Amino acid sequence: MRRARLLPALFLFGGAAAAVALALGGSPGSGAALLLVFVLVAGVNSALVFPRSIGAAQARRRSAADGRPIVFWRPGCTYCLRLRIRLGRDAHRLHWVNIWRDPGGATTVREANDGNETVPTVVVAGRPHTNPGPEWVREQLPPSR
Repeated sequence: MRRARLLPALFLFGGAAAAVALALGGSPGSGAALLLVFVLVAGVNSALVFPRSIGAAQARRRSAADGRPIVFWRPGCTYCLRLRIRLGRDAHRLHWVNIWRDPGGATTVREANDGNETVPTVVVAGRPHTNPGPEWVREQLPPSR
């Protein structure tokens, strides 16, 4: 869990330090703008932009019941972020598993990717697919009710 918070924390602290330096140097407006940029970058690299994660075991049970795909992801992954943004509102129709919070999810990803934690890994009907395109993932969603 510490790994998931490290990158956003570094962005926040680094941005705060740079903003304070600019403010003390006579540019408080620039410092505030820089801080805002770093806060946004920290937010994008945190788990905040993703739907609520669940455990791998729970995701498998839910997927078996409703047929929705499972997305294994981790904070800071640009490919995961790309998938999340490109899916838009449809992202909430998937089951999301943060592999840094769930050891079972990390094990599933390593088994599917020759021992590597390559994400996003999307599991559809029990078959893993590494870094699929957002359009393909959207096609795998069951019809809306």
